[in-house]
Amino acid sequence: MSRVALVQASSDAAETPALRGERVLGLLADALPDCDLAVLPELWLSGAFDLAVAREVAAPLDSSLLDRIRTMAADAATWVHAGSFAERAPDGATYNTAVLVGPDGSIAATYRKRHLFGFAEGERTLMSAGTELVVVDTPLGPTGLATCYDLRFPEMFRALVDRGAEAFLLCSGWPSPRIEHWRVLARARAIENLAWLVAANGVGSHAGITLGGRSVVVDPRGTVVAEAGDSEEILVATVEPAVVAEWRTAFPALEDRL
Repeated sequence: MSRVALVQASSDAAETPALRGERVLGLLADALPDCDLAVLPELWLSGAFDLAVAREVAAPLDSSLLDRIRTMAADAATWVHAGSFAERAPDGATYNTAVLVGPDGSIAATYRKRHLFGFAEGERTLMSAGTELVVVDTPLGPTGLATCYDLRFPEMFRALVDRGAEAFLLCSGWPSPRIEHWRVLARARAIENLAWLVAANGVGSHAGITLGGRSVVVDPRGTVVAEAGDSEEILVATVEPAVVAEWRTAFPALEDRL
């Protein structure tokens, strides 16, 4: 069994990124003693919808903030999904990049968000889309990484399963007006792939948008194991990776794909 802690942090416009960084690292420090894997939301430092601030804080992945998170993970000997950051790549491109840190403090995996939200006027005005699918061994088992809007694209999750994924790990900045979509889609991705889904969403208001929270852990049968509310909190749940093989044997629907 593995304990996961979803840090449903607030990204509110009234708080500067510098102050937010310190506060959220404090929340992370509170979560680490009680888990094997801690998860932060998407673009929590800038706010998922505040592209102006994201542009200001964009940085390479050797930033001092990420270095501090890596040190915290190593000190606690705990995995940390650091959420995602506006990554400034060496060629000048900017990506919405999720970073998974191992219990030794090394970067175990990065995932550049493939599906950019906002159509012609949103993330695409600042970010470039990633191209790679990422599956990495974690305390959840072989784990596929995804970010927010990716949740609407079932073919991506099926492709992750084809690469061996038995769990999905998401960071998100999903807004309140469509939070019921989030809740339905999270269960659907778990049900159709017979896989665990662990998804940390943000809260708070920025750029005229309020995030909806409802961070969630769903088991391979589609049962919601734990779900947060719509305010800042740390949601802790237990994941049993062996349930995937048990359910895929008892209900082998993946074998009937055409």
